[in-house]
Amino acid sequence: MTNKIIGKYGEDIAKDFLIKNKFEIIETNYRYSRVAEIDIIASKKDVLHFVEVKTRTQEFFGSPLEAITPSKLKQIFSCASEYMSKSKKRYKKYQIDAIGIVLNGKEIKKIDFIENISL
Repeated sequence: MTNKIIGKYGEDIAKDFLIKNKFEIIETNYRYSRVAEIDIIASKKDVLHFVEVKTRTQEFFGSPLEAITPSKLKQIFSCASEYMSKSKKRYKKYQIDAIGIVLNGKEIKKIDFIENISL
């Protein structure tokens, strides 16, 4: 599988994970600019969640979540602000979350979910 296919597969797994955990998926692959994108925008109990998804086929070079750099977080926060300014629906609160997925072929080996990440 190519990296693009692995990434898309991971995003599908993450959507299913969120739905099973009572999140409503609002949008996927929201693009703010050529470099800023949010993988999944979801809501749960009046909170808007901007979710970054990282998928790997092994953890030899670290966990998928370790690939989320401070620079990437800044892009996500910027993109989240842009989204909220254009959204017709108002939310009381928003947060940045991350889902790290490790695969063994097409089998899910591990899913880590971290909520409310800050810079």
